[in-house]
Amino acid sequence: MGLFSHQKITCALRMLAYGVCADATDEYCRVSESTAMECLKRFCVAVRAVFGEYHLRQPTRSDYEKQLQINSDRGFPGMFASLDCMHWEWKNCPVAWQGDFGDRDGKKSIILEAIADASLHIWHVFFGLPGSNNDITVLDRSPLIHNMLTGEARDMHYVVNGCEYDRYYLLADGIYPQWSCFVQSIALPSDEKRAHFAKRQKAVRKDVERCFGVLQGRFAIVKNPCRQWSMDVINDIMFACCILHNMILEDEVDVAGLDDIFGDRDGDVHARVDHLQRGLTFDQLLTSTVELENQDTHFSLRGDLIEHLWAIKGANMA
Repeated sequence: MGLFSHQKITCALRMLAYGVCADATDEYCRVSESTAMECLKRFCVAVRAVFGEYHLRQPTRSDYEKQLQINSDRGFPGMFASLDCMHWEWKNCPVAWQGDFGDRDGKKSIILEAIADASLHIWHVFFGLPGSNNDITVLDRSPLIHNMLTGEARDMHYVVNGCEYDRYYLLADGIYPQWSCFVQSIALPSDEKRAHFAKRQKAVRKDVERCFGVLQGRFAIVKNPCRQWSMDVINDIMFACCILHNMILEDEVDVAGLDDIFGDRDGDVHARVDHLQRGLTFDQLLTSTVELENQDTHFSLRGDLIEHLWAIKGANMA
């Protein structure tokens, strides 16, 4: 009770940003180890409760349209963002759980699934599954597909190579299923067109990889092995770091290029997606699921993107 709030917040931010242990804050903040841990836990809970509703909200119609326009200028019309997973090593994983949390590198880790755009803004966070899972099993448990089935994704109309599509897609790596909502690269391109597409897809998909790198650079607690014991505390820390990451990006609207993305968000801060409020009937949900998992649409879309990018390259060379 005798400590100033500035001391407590500074202590929590130093632990998040520099990844230092709790007793390392004593010299600078004059806070004991137990108090420092309590400050960190309460700070993360407060950030998630106060700012999470907006800074990790579902995209609105305006957000979708902006991202589709930005990515269309990059050569990928209809693309919303990039999807991937990241492992956070768990140093103090309980012995009884180490079989579940052991990843392919022999370490104990927790998986973060995220969607990030070109500005490194995080639009989707799903965290907490054991490291023994892969990207597909994480996707099976993630709310991402449910959000795509029930949200604004069904009403995104765009044209690629003269063909019309009505659902946005995400760039992903090869482990993800060949559905209409994912566009992967080509492992062994057979001609120059496909080689050019594979190169462009990998370059644009690095958005989410860069986002993970920036997140770890800003918050060393995520880069270093996690020393917490409770899954609830670990979950709050990860969500708080993602929220603060988005807050930093939105504070940089004066940076060239970012004002077009974040400049007019105040108008739809509390916007909600109508489909989520209304819900779907079983028949509508079944139809949407079949459309989402349609492999023919997946290959058709990828073929049109190959031709579209090749035409852009030819126009630039001319």
